[in-house]
Amino acid sequence: MQHRSLRTQPLRKVPEVTVVFWATKLLTTAWGESTSDWLVVKMNPYLAVALGGIALVFALTLQFRIRRYTPWAYWLAAAIVAVFGTMTADGAHVQLGVPYAASSAVFAIALAAIFIAWQKTEGTLSIHTVTGGRREVFYWLTVMATFALGTATGDLTASTLGLGYLTSGFLFIGVILIPALGYWFFGLGEIAAFWAAYVVTRPLGASFADWMGKPRSVNGLGLGDGRVSFMLFALLICAVIYMTLSHSKAEHKSPNQKQSVD
Repeated sequence: MQHRSLRTQPLRKVPEVTVVFWATKLLTTAWGESTSDWLVVKMNPYLAVALGGIALVFALTLQFRIRRYTPWAYWLAAAIVAVFGTMTADGAHVQLGVPYAASSAVFAIALAAIFIAWQKTEGTLSIHTVTGGRREVFYWLTVMATFALGTATGDLTASTLGLGYLTSGFLFIGVILIPALGYWFFGLGEIAAFWAAYVVTRPLGASFADWMGKPRSVNGLGLGDGRVSFMLFALLICAVIYMTLSHSKAEHKSPNQKQSVD
């Protein structure tokens, strides 16, 4: 009889979906909105977008090079995607004059196209199968599309439809409950529920970030985008530290095991 290690399974590159995951996702969406708005005011908008693009390439390159889920690297990439996705959606409206309704439709079509290509190529849209390679590319393309779509949709409800930031925030709280209730009580599939909720977290977080940062003249709290960005960044750092410690503790509790094989 020989003894050998079980074949090592591919290492996942994305976090477990927990309450902490959703809370941190909302923080990244809110931080991306406030930071993007602050940067394009404090510097030349084209320079801000260029720097955002460079940061995006750096963060994603780092994420792709790491072999397994590492909280700080993953959430760095997610946060930079949040900033750049906001810049992309806002730039299409402000610089190119594209209506939010049109950009929302374009980003929705782009997201659907990515989902279709991902499903046909890999046979599943489950994040539990994201272990690197092509699946990870599809995953981050999807994430970028959801951020751009969410930004345009949030601005559509707040500005074009005239609901304002706070009302839009409560609207999206109601919207995000739909996939949650569908999953818990009506048999909605896990994958569909996850991605539906994932898309809605973007306008949900951004609406409340805008409400806190924008002036009172537009029904905001008037705290300023820079101040809101700083506060959200501090909370985001705390969340990532917590996840890093929890992830490290979980790994130590689950060491590689061996099994006898004839």
